[in-house]
Amino acid sequence: MKNSNKILFLIGFCAIAFACSTKKNTFLTRSYHLVTTKYNVVFNGKEAFNEGILNINSNYEDDYFSQLPIEPIEFEELEIEMPKLDRGGFSGFDKKEEEEKKELTLFDRAEEKAVKAIQLHSINVQGRERNSQIDDAYLLLGKSRYYLQRFVPAIEAFNYIIANYPNASLINETKIWRAKANIRMENEKLAIQSLKFLINNQKGEAALPEEVQERAHTALAMAYVQTDSIQHAIEELKLATQTLNDRDQGARNLFVLGQMYSAQNKKDSAAFVFYRLAEFKKAPYKYKIHANIELARNFPQDSSAFEMIARLQELIESRKNRSYLDELYSQKALLQERNGNVSDAIMNYNKSLRANNASDKQKTFTYEKLGDLYFSANNYILANTYYDSVLKAANGNLDLRIRRVKIKSKNLTSLVENEEIVSVNDSVLSLASLSQEDQKAYFEAYIEKIKKADEESAQQQLNQLAFGNSIMDSNNKGKWYFYNDQSLSFGKVEFQKVWGNRVLVDNWRWSDKVLENKSKTDSVIENQGLPRYDLSTYLEKIPKDNKVLDSLKINRNQALFELGLIYKEQFENPILAIERLERLKTLNEDKELVLPIYYNLYQLYTTTENIEKATLNKNGVLTNFPASIQAQIILYPNQETTEEKVSSETEERYKEVYYLYKDKKYEEVVATVEEMLLEVKNSILIPKFELLKAYAIGKYKDQNSFRIALEYIALSYPNTFEGKKAQELVSQIQK
Repeated sequence: MKNSNKILFLIGFCAIAFACSTKKNTFLTRSYHLVTTKYNVVFNGKEAFNEGILNINSNYEDDYFSQLPIEPIEFEELEIEMPKLDRGGFSGFDKKEEEEKKELTLFDRAEEKAVKAIQLHSINVQGRERNSQIDDAYLLLGKSRYYLQRFVPAIEAFNYIIANYPNASLINETKIWRAKANIRMENEKLAIQSLKFLINNQKGEAALPEEVQERAHTALAMAYVQTDSIQHAIEELKLATQTLNDRDQGARNLFVLGQMYSAQNKKDSAAFVFYRLAEFKKAPYKYKIHANIELARNFPQDSSAFEMIARLQELIESRKNRSYLDELYSQKALLQERNGNVSDAIMNYNKSLRANNASDKQKTFTYEKLGDLYFSANNYILANTYYDSVLKAANGNLDLRIRRVKIKSKNLTSLVENEEIVSVNDSVLSLASLSQEDQKAYFEAYIEKIKKADEESAQQQLNQLAFGNSIMDSNNKGKWYFYNDQSLSFGKVEFQKVWGNRVLVDNWRWSDKVLENKSKTDSVIENQGLPRYDLSTYLEKIPKDNKVLDSLKINRNQALFELGLIYKEQFENPILAIERLERLKTLNEDKELVLPIYYNLYQLYTTTENIEKATLNKNGVLTNFPASIQAQIILYPNQETTEEKVSSETEERYKEVYYLYKDKKYEEVVATVEEMLLEVKNSILIPKFELLKAYAIGKYKDQNSFRIALEYIALSYPNTFEGKKAQELVSQIQK
């Protein structure tokens, strides 16, 4: 009996050993390796791979203010790894490297399992693979390497499947993955050719399944985006989103398609796509909520916008949207602003800023919107406060939009400083002009006002300490006094009102036991002797020296003049410019400012078509300064002045540089313009020189250098034709 068991064990062991061999093509061998590969090694590899994809979809942080990438992953700068050729056409897995790795990613683990399946379970007999699961292992190997940014070895694995398994069920999927790897390696043309061939040659009964078609069109859209062929990308995304079998990628494709339509100002098409995504029940919620926000952005500016505002309000009231409140409030405010409801818009912009988890980037947009609103209302001081907040929330990020805000803030800072000088100096000069009795009466009233405010503040703090003690919690009835916080707080306040602060000693009622730090109310009364309550503190600060007073007047008048020019030139606000210059006209004692005041008022009144005032100031120039350049310009508007002659010479030099540009001497153009700009500093032709220089840079340097040169012009000369043209070109490049 024992011998029989030994024989059976020996036979079983030999059968297993024979089945484990990859050198024999038998039913037992094929079955063993197929089952082991499918349900053990490859299965575990696929589980790790799918978990890695799930992590990408869950953790990838999209910037919804920019166009999303079609594939939710960003690779680092391409590092091409040379493959190590091994049997079967794949790179072998180096065990030493494996041991050196401290932590494997999920995709590393998937690659490891794929390699193990190929090395241990491949049955390659007489040049033919007998294990039908090996092609799955190669596909898993290639996909894992794709996400590990090892594109050359990934393509090698895909090519092995295509060459050795032409009739495999996953051959089409493999071709799509190979095309994606080529896109990542900037071989877009090759990828486009292979994908078009795949789609166009699969028709009738051999037509690609819907899921595969979606992936193929998605990959084609990726390739077209890389080559800036946006219209072709739109067409492919439209085809990819016809079925939406892959809910994650399908929802993403819809969102990107809507963004592309919006960028082309096709608001109706964009709104249709975003509405479709918002109603797509299986879509991940992050896409649906942002689809609603984008739908509002692309909604028409008419009475129907109230429906969109109501829709946003429903989303705001939903508890599950708490993490999106900053975006929802901001978008609701934008719709209200467009409909002329500025007060409600400001309220909702502020709610956006106060929302929990508000992102810094959203804050920059919201602060900028509030700044623009107050800027439009001519409240430049408050506008500058919001622009400063934009720069703080940007955290050092200086993209084109933030740089524009920075320049505007810089200009406003100068305006605010001058307005403050005018306000402060006016106040001091006004006080200095009063009699001593009036000065005394003014500051006595001021001291009484701040005393009253301090007392009210102290009483409010006492009330806060005692708040709620008159309404005792019924649940606390029967509990000891010192266990009830409200009762204890109330009793403490009442004790201090009667006795003040007392030392914890015997005979505490004696008056000498009072602590130095009195109660808040007592402190207010005792602090009557503070400098801020002392009349002499204020009277002594009023300047009496005529030199000091004259200096205050000069500084105020200079600030008024600069304000007039800032409002006129930088902010193009003739009303405020006239207001400041007219006031300066009544106060000015500086003879050097008389001519500029008259001439600038003449120009401003001419612009506002106030002929009477324009004539009055024109006569001021002609009567008092007949020999000035300004008088020449007024009397002979078509005659060249000295400054215009200089301008003509500059025009001639511009023509010379332009001819260099026409002769394709681009580097010489850049060098010449840079040299000329050092000499010509105040000419109105400077923007033209800068734009010509930018064009030359675009001819012999890369696109990024061209964009930077254009951005400089757009920021430095925003109100000129050249500045607007540069901005238009920047927008085209960014698309």
